[in-house]
Amino acid sequence: MKKLEIVIRPEKLEDLKEILEGSNANGLMITHIMGYGNQKGYKQIYRGNETTVNLLPKIKVESVVSPEVAEVVIEKVLKALNTGNYGDGKIFVYDVADVVRVRTGERGIDAL
Repeated sequence: MKKLEIVIRPEKLEDLKEILEGSNANGLMITHIMGYGNQKGYKQIYRGNETTVNLLPKIKVESVVSPEVAEVVIEKVLKALNTGNYGDGKIFVYDVADVVRVRTGERGIDAL
């Protein structure tokens, strides 16, 4: 199993949810985060003072899927969410050793 941790722009969340639902990802977790990468934020003038805003709002979506589904999701995300600009996001892929459903005790793929 693979855990996909996808960090995206907030306005792309609905597109990502459609991709995950269409790819048979059984569940997801969404977290509002702040951060920056290569773009390093931006400068703005507020009441005559120049300020640097370097923590930008992002959305982190996590889902655990089978390896086959992970590759499909990655390809679809790269096609649909790429604007070609800094800040499009990142996809982190982790190996998951086991999953246990608390309610039933099911393990592995059955627990997803």
